[in-house]
Amino acid sequence: MSKPYTGGCACGAIHYEISAEPIAMNDCQCRDCQATSGTGHGSYLTFPSRQAVKLDGQATHWEMVADSGNVKTRGFCPTCGAPVYLTFSAMPDLFTIHAASLDDPTQYQPQMVTYTVRGLAWDRVDPAVPKFEMMPPM
Repeated sequence: MSKPYTGGCACGAIHYEISAEPIAMNDCQCRDCQATSGTGHGSYLTFPSRQAVKLDGQATHWEMVADSGNVKTRGFCPTCGAPVYLTFSAMPDLFTIHAASLDDPTQYQPQMVTYTVRGLAWDRVDPAVPKFEMMPPM
């Protein structure tokens, strides 16, 4: 394994350390991710087990219904407002972090772009990365 994935919010009130390798790294162009990121897509690393996550600090949570109908819970800092992580009701073991929340953002290497059906013409993602109109089969 490479070095642990560490990061947190902008003010330091929330911090995580993840001692596992991500199962996916993706840019998502769905409307929820656009609205949350304030730009054309969100960038994420998804890990297979919450067991590998050490989380310090108290996040505020906001639940939303995804295009799939499943509930996504977004964890963000109540002090600085920075988005930090997501969890999913349909896949309770997964833990997803925002790439920008990493202490070392160079650890993020996008492997795919999802929800291109919602992509905006001005959001120019890497043309070499595989693209999916929706979520690919897991």
